[in-house]
Amino acid sequence: MAFGAKQIFPNDTRARVAIGVNLPLNGRAVFDSNYQTKDAIKANLINYFLTNPGEINGNPTFGAGLRSFLFESIVEENLDFLEENIQEKIKTYFPNVIVDEVTLTSNEDKNDIHITITYSIANTGMNDELELSFA
Repeated sequence: MAFGAKQIFPNDTRARVAIGVNLPLNGRAVFDSNYQTKDAIKANLINYFLTNPGEINGNPTFGAGLRSFLFESIVEENLDFLEENIQEKIKTYFPNVIVDEVTLTSNEDKNDIHITITYSIANTGMNDELELSFA
């Protein structure tokens, strides 16, 4: 039995097999497809974090609800809670995604928050970074 073996997604090796949809939905037709698992996971994370619970019919718990934090006071306790909330939701809904770091940058005067999530995909060697801004 091999230990530390790197997992390879079979569709990543086939150039013409689409895996998911790129965001935003403004492609030549309606959307552009993505062809790598790394890009599909990033698009799924973006979709999850920009969706509020209750927006998807048939799946009322889907969504991180980050927009609800827009009108909260930008204080250290709220930012700490938001960071813990993001890490917990990724751990729950994306078990193959390992969060390396969550960085929150805020501007109290403009009431905006910039979130950077650095993550890796378990057993694949894939690393990526997701940036979200709420103003």
